[in-house]
Amino acid sequence: MFAEAAAGWVSGSLALVADAGHMLSDSASLALALVAQHIAQRPRSSTRTFGSRRAEVLAAFVNGIALAVTALLIVHEAVGRLVEPHVIGGPLMLATAVVGLLVNILAAFVLRPGGTDNPNTRAAFLHVISDALGSVGAIGAAVLVMAAGWNRADPIIGMLIAVLILWGAWRLVKETTAVLMEGAPEHVDVVALEETIRAVPGVRDVHDLHAWTISDGFHAVTAHLVLRGNRHGTEVVADVATAIREHHGIDHVTLQPEAPPPGLVQIRVVRENGTPLDDNHGQQEKT
Repeated sequence: MFAEAAAGWVSGSLALVADAGHMLSDSASLALALVAQHIAQRPRSSTRTFGSRRAEVLAAFVNGIALAVTALLIVHEAVGRLVEPHVIGGPLMLATAVVGLLVNILAAFVLRPGGTDNPNTRAAFLHVISDALGSVGAIGAAVLVMAAGWNRADPIIGMLIAVLILWGAWRLVKETTAVLMEGAPEHVDVVALEETIRAVPGVRDVHDLHAWTISDGFHAVTAHLVLRGNRHGTEVVADVATAIREHHGIDHVTLQPEAPPPGLVQIRVVRENGTPLDDNHGQQEKT
């Protein structure tokens, strides 16, 4: 970061200065991520029954905001330099950008094995990838400046990099906001989830159905089940929890069984040979 800032100042390169600023933001964001990951490992308590798992999501959200602000600052400076081009020292800019690219490739290699564990780690990996793109852009701009004397290549490349950073930041903020706002997990179709519950024998109705994400990879479902008169609550709850786990991959399921409405008369429909039909398809209910 310090090398890019110094070289950018001496050479007049916006791409290098912007990348240095981006790396400063990265340093603060990664420090926040490290602290949040440590906090997330704390055990649950009487006041935080889920523990501190959301600390990682919150840190990833802040990281996304930091990326977006950095990208907008780069765009603002680039516009000014398009209007009034600056003289660029191409050789120093090229050498510094090449070294920066090598460092970022090494950092990406270190982070990649855990790149899909949680949004906090993905945020760290995204920071490094965006830094690597900044170095690639700086290399391209330096080549254009040296080969064609086109100084506007520097702010143009900087703006393109900023757009890529902004897109990554938007995706990260969108994902973490959905978690913080208790949105349904992306892979869960709530309508299909309700159909799965209703299809379990012994379930007459379902209400107060909620599906949300505590932290990345930790999803939860709660629901109230209205039972059919001839089924035991614990059996139905166990069957529903199994169906949700098998069809939707959610293990943390909390279900509350409820008795059918008073005065409900159930008619057992049987086949001609006397065997009962399936609970969900062979029962008619009247009040």
